[in-house]
Amino acid sequence: MMRKRERENPCGVCGHYHKYEEGEVCGICGHRMPDSDKSSPHHHVSAFPSQILPDFLYLGSYDNASRSELLKTQGISHILNTVPACQNLYKNSFTYHCLQDDKTLQFDDAIKFLEQCEREKARVLVHCMSGKNRSPAIVIAYLMKSRRWRLAQSYQWVKERRPAVELTQAVYQQLEELEQKIFGSTESSSAAMPAFPPVTTPSFSFGFPKVNDQVPIPTFNTVAANSIFTGQPAEIPHQAFQFGASQPPNNSGTAAFSSNPPNAGSGDIQMDS
Repeated sequence: MMRKRERENPCGVCGHYHKYEEGEVCGICGHRMPDSDKSSPHHHVSAFPSQILPDFLYLGSYDNASRSELLKTQGISHILNTVPACQNLYKNSFTYHCLQDDKTLQFDDAIKFLEQCEREKARVLVHCMSGKNRSPAIVIAYLMKSRRWRLAQSYQWVKERRPAVELTQAVYQQLEELEQKIFGSTESSSAAMPAFPPVTTPSFSFGFPKVNDQVPIPTFNTVAANSIFTGQPAEIPHQAFQFGASQPPNNSGTAAFSSNPPNAGSGDIQMDS
């Protein structure tokens, strides 16, 4: 009989309970962790959905949605199915909501369902077939509407928590239209958060320095920058320096240097400043 501790730690790949770290073959699906995977446990796609908002919003694939035991261990009770062709497998165990249009994403319908789940403090899984395009777009749309995050910020948040996300150009354009509908013109956000280019996998740095970026070095002796070497000389009062008897300062704007040797007459030496 399997001990309780083992029952609380299912396989991270197939989701069933077996000693996968020790190489034990799963008695249900036959999964076995190859030796090459022991050094890279994240090689396979996890059987667990990605948590987007703690204790509330989860994102995954149809495979994630088909593992009722794992969903229950995470406390998920509601499922938002974004693909009409995907079958709702456990209608007696979960509360389902299915989007009916397989081309245009029904953001308003989905957001309304997710808002209800959040009010009821219910944990909900949003899924499509692979968890890379349609369902991430719904989650991004919800973050924009409920958290008032711009498209770029919402995308970054989801991408960091589910790196497999790959939005298509058509889906991204729908999100751009939603952003304009929620916030109005996108110009106000362009300065603080650059918009993504409509490509398959958007990539951007959000204005933050990259790891290999060099720290900018201040420049000197340029026209635009004030230099400590090119400034005007300090206005120091000219003094008369005398080697010998005391003599009052020369106020004529020049500094007179006189050694006053005996019988030198008027042989003072004057230097222009």
